Amino acid sequence: MEPSPPSDLAPILAAASDFSSYPGSQTDASAEEFLDRFPLPAIFSLLQTEADVPGLEATIVGCLDRVFKTRYGASVLLQYLPFLQAGLQANSQMVRCLACKAVSYILESTEDKGIVVKNLVGYDIYSLLIDCLIKGNEETSAASLNAIKNIARCPEGMSVIFPATSEGSIQLEVVAAHCSSLGRIRVLALIKELFSLSSSAASAVYDANLLQLFEAEIYKSDDMLTTMSALELLYELVESPHSSKFLLKTALLQKLTDTISNASIDCVLRSRAISISGRLLSSPDSYTDVEESRVTSLLLAIDRRLKLLESLDANECESALEALGQIGTSTHGAVLLLTSSTIVARHVFEIAFGHEGRGKQLAALHALGDICGVNRPEDSMLLNNNAEECLKRLFYSTAARTSKLTPSGLLLSVLQQEPDIRLAAYRLISSLVVRPWCLKEVCSKRDIITIVTDANIEGTKNGMDARFHCCTAINSALLASNLLNDASIAESAAKLQEAVRRGPYLAKRHIEPQPLVVTADRF
Repeated sequence: MEPSPPSDLAPILAAASDFSSYPGSQTDASAEEFLDRFPLPAIFSLLQTEADVPGLEATIVGCLDRVFKTRYGASVLLQYLPFLQAGLQANSQMVRCLACKAVSYILESTEDKGIVVKNLVGYDIYSLLIDCLIKGNEETSAASLNAIKNIARCPEGMSVIFPATSEGSIQLEVVAAHCSSLGRIRVLALIKELFSLSSSAASAVYDANLLQLFEAEIYKSDDMLTTMSALELLYELVESPHSSKFLLKTALLQKLTDTISNASIDCVLRSRAISISGRLLSSPDSYTDVEESRVTSLLLAIDRRLKLLESLDANECESALEALGQIGTSTHGAVLLLTSSTIVARHVFEIAFGHEGRGKQLAALHALGDICGVNRPEDSMLLNNNAEECLKRLFYSTAARTSKLTPSGLLLSVLQQEPDIRLAAYRLISSLVVRPWCLKEVCSKRDIITIVTDANIEGTKNGMDARFHCCTAINSALLASNLLNDASIAESAAKLQEAVRRGPYLAKRHIEPQPLVVTADRF
């Protein structure tokens, strides 16, 4: 049986337990009422005592967390910053985590963040948060990271994190150089979050040379786990809309190319490096910030990996195909894939219409759709003459090496496969029919038209939408062409128009109810 708390602690522990376990949201009024009964200094003193009372710390911390979440509680805490400072240095991870969260609550509840940040800096709160980030447990580190992000949301906070002079200030680069591998990864996680806040924050990260920390971790070969963690963070960082503007100014693309070319490292690292490269070069703006020769070197590295198709890890192969698709999303990227010296796009054709396994084929079909322009604006789907001629030649040469013989035969073969493959085929055809040669191939193959106009073939909403979009794309391209005058295509044109009129979900025409006359049952 657990001992009862001392009589003088019982009221506050009972009230704290009730406050923290209240099922609804706590209001400013309830927080004010609680703090009127039990002032913050008295509560903080409980956390500093070493009373052997089971659950005391957890109860008080849980209560204070809900108090500080209210605007009133956060405003009161601002008057007791020395206690917050002490909490960030506490031996208890639970208390340190609460203190980190409290910093966020204060900043999130105030209108004038600049003044609050100046007050926090006066109590050395930022440096203590950095210490919690590096040395705290997982929960404390996450709370600290969030608090630093909140500090960075105002100009005064940015000047603290990225000071004009290094004298007497905390430099993240120096911090990373003097901590463990786990600490370095946590610093990288902070840099990633800061970079993603805004374009100005990303510029500050770049100007402080903090992106070089990612390069350094990626290049290390003695700790695979740390390298993988750095790559994962970089993978998330490149999702930022302004990532290519800054990342491509660094040596990062070359580091990724070297990683992809390194046959001695684990395939998981190569796969992630390939995926990051694809994301980094997926934006049309990427090619204004990078020399074409650097992109070509990357494509050659991916090409060399795909040449080892039979021995290549399936995940690495799929990552490479997806990356080529992302690069091919932009017009410039698609042209490079089709006209580079090794014509890297040929791998996509070979796998899309080959027998390399479902996962690889699916990735290749989606990549081919990207290269052909499915995600580009309609007026940008077509490429330059050289690239378009290469695209056409790849289709016909790939078909000639199979029993299908023609591009329409290739497209029909993937339409006749399982739903996921068929959905990718719809997507590919939607991008191809803006090209007159392919529109004629598709419309002259009645089996293709039968499938794309069959409202009963798909059983899921995604499938129905993809089929209908494909049908609409073919019909629109046909109406804009001179093929409507071709008598051999008249039947296909009529079926397409009827399917478009019917919509994606209506499987049958409306049928009026008819009386049914049957012979009566006899006993």
